[in-house]
Amino acid sequence: MNAASPWTRLRWRAEALLVRALVRLLRALGASRASDLGGMVGRLLGPWLPVSRIARVNLRLAFPDRDEAWRARVVRAMWDNLGRTAAELACLDQIVADPAAVEVSGAEHFDAAGRAGGPAILVSGHFANWEIELPLAARRGVVPGVVYRAIANPHLDALVAAIRTRAMGGRAVMLPKGSAGARATLAHLRAGGVVGMLVDQKMNDGIAARLFGLTAMTAPAAAHLALRFRCPLIPARAMRAGSARFRLEVLPPIPLPEAKDRHAAVAELTQRLNDLIEAWARERPAEWLWVHRRFDKALYAQRT
Repeated sequence: MNAASPWTRLRWRAEALLVRALVRLLRALGASRASDLGGMVGRLLGPWLPVSRIARVNLRLAFPDRDEAWRARVVRAMWDNLGRTAAELACLDQIVADPAAVEVSGAEHFDAAGRAGGPAILVSGHFANWEIELPLAARRGVVPGVVYRAIANPHLDALVAAIRTRAMGGRAVMLPKGSAGARATLAHLRAGGVVGMLVDQKMNDGIAARLFGLTAMTAPAAAHLALRFRCPLIPARAMRAGSARFRLEVLPPIPLPEAKDRHAAVAELTQRLNDLIEAWARERPAEWLWVHRRFDKALYAQRT
């Protein structure tokens, strides 16, 4: 932050003031109405943004048997979900504190991780409102660590971290991506914490794995950590059930490969995660984040 120019620091402060005002407005509306407002904005504006072209290409690659009208409907519904998710962030603590807001299946897997007092890794993807998962785990007794990409604006980064921490009852450990965050992640796992990781985005220097029948460079960190600590790797996904209403499905831990070759074990486990992400996206395509360049960049040179 100190290396930024005075103009940049001023812009950061102005952005933070605007976002704080928006957060206050959304909290005053309440979670359900805030969600509806965000969904309306997302539906109206999102499909016209240039990034929607990436979503259309991804959908064509993933669902070649579907027509353009179907893909357009999915893109619009995706933006509805993203708009809702953004607005719901302001009310995250209200949502996870409301027993009627989230129906949880498989909560016993969170409970087991909390009772064990050892490390565990919660893996998910950008489905529905993915922000609810770690706060709900925290309410089952685990100590959540959030692996995330820091926002360039440090004021906004601190604001979002505060929202997440409040929703987790003040127990969250923020683990920004990077070398310092990697060291903190290892320390958190050694201390018996649970680390939450979203594993559905491209990593250029990751490993090649299949996704929708195509090669996708994939981050192997979750597989590496699970194998290093021989700890539970617990998949979970949020599914939208309405305005600020969800179902959270927590699955049993994924069995860890016993292969003696560490590289083969990492590749096998990473592929299992990609297979799970693909299955979830096929089941509820409107709730996944299709605007990410997940495949080889040459595929995005196609005209839509």
